[in-house]
Amino acid sequence: MIHVAALVCGFALDALFGDPYAMPHIIRLIGNLIAWTERVLRAIFPSTPKGERVAGAVLVAVVAGTSCGASALALWLAGLVSPSLAFVVESFVCYQMIAAKQLRIEAGRVYDALRNDGLAAARTAVSMIVGRDTAQLDEAGVTRAAVETVAENTSDGVVAPLLFMALGGAPAGVLYKAVNTMDSMVGYVNDRYRYFGTAAAKLDDVLNWIPARLTGALMCLVAPLVGLDGRGAWSIFLRDRLRHASPNSAHPEAACAGALGVQLAGPASYFGVLHDKPTIGDPTRPIEPEDIVRSNRLLTATSVAALLLSVALGILVRKALGRW
Repeated sequence: MIHVAALVCGFALDALFGDPYAMPHIIRLIGNLIAWTERVLRAIFPSTPKGERVAGAVLVAVVAGTSCGASALALWLAGLVSPSLAFVVESFVCYQMIAAKQLRIEAGRVYDALRNDGLAAARTAVSMIVGRDTAQLDEAGVTRAAVETVAENTSDGVVAPLLFMALGGAPAGVLYKAVNTMDSMVGYVNDRYRYFGTAAAKLDDVLNWIPARLTGALMCLVAPLVGLDGRGAWSIFLRDRLRHASPNSAHPEAACAGALGVQLAGPASYFGVLHDKPTIGDPTRPIEPEDIVRSNRLLTATSVAALLLSVALGILVRKALGRW
């Protein structure tokens, strides 16, 4: 039960404190490891498609193995001192793997900028949380980008880490976040990462296959609890959940679009290149800044539902393994 209790404690710490910028963060350490390892591997392997694919696979093995192994070692060493210290360490690691509050805060900054500071400030705020080009976005484009990020990161930043930690404790959560961070840093289809990022992107797709679908379903279930359209969420989720080049991203976006009654996705520019992505949802009304607030409510409800499910899953798994 210590792993399940640490998961709940970590979730509570995130709800209370978020991610203070002054605090050292495991994800930032993983990001530094990725950047350093990439530089080393690019100096070793040839700059050919095959060489970069192999280097990218080595990156995944090194970063994922080091991150997961370091967290497991830290817990083991803490356990040698006392079970209480091991619980504290695991709770802290779980806390840093969950990003629900910080996601709400960052999306809220976009909303506040739209309401109080003007479009230029809103473009700057949304550029902190999205990968697309933001300099030419209008108010609707900024709002849409923020809502899509809340929807997608409900899966990547909350539901998926909870599930992995429920199954394998904090080290499994660190393993997941290491792969997810690699995908966010090198998993681009551009000149620099087209081949180097293949392994990270593909493994991230595999690890997110179940969490993304579960996130979409949970969003549909909880939407009526926060004043949103549950029937619309199910309708658009079932219809549009595969309308994306990624096998996973459209699942939470479709559920969110249906719950809000707006249209998301569509053409977007990345690194100066326009990508003609399909739309998700129906334009039953124009998207508006208040949809950021509504998507944050959906994020909160989905996070709580995912926590309850993860706790139940963790207990069942440990019973099945005879660890109760």
